[in-house]
Amino acid sequence: MSDPDHVHTPDELRDQAGADRFELVRAGETIAWMTYKHLRPNRYVLLHTEVDQAQRGHGIGGVLVDAVLNEIRSRQGTVTAICPFVVDYLAGDERYADVIDPKHPGYPDRTAAEHGDGAIPV
Repeated sequence: MSDPDHVHTPDELRDQAGADRFELVRAGETIAWMTYKHLRPNRYVLLHTEVDQAQRGHGIGGVLVDAVLNEIRSRQGTVTAICPFVVDYLAGDERYADVIDPKHPGYPDRTAAEHGDGAIPV
């Protein structure tokens, strides 16, 4: 039996294009965000992922990455992974192989991403 006072509000992904940022919103609160750079023709360079301090340790980062990758897939776009969290998330996971830009995939692993210079591969 469910608690009538506890209503699950689904997460909402918002693209704040003017700020180059995807936001994960739950119950009206932004709980995580990812900064990006949108390049032509339709490539998104995923730069940095952050989860609100109070939400850390609950898998919110993964929820955000899944939502962003699915959104970019729906736009028929591709991604270049620069953010160490995204690079690590994608490592060994074939679910999003079709979304990774074949010419500019980004860093090959988390260590390279953490020690990279942050330059966006063109």
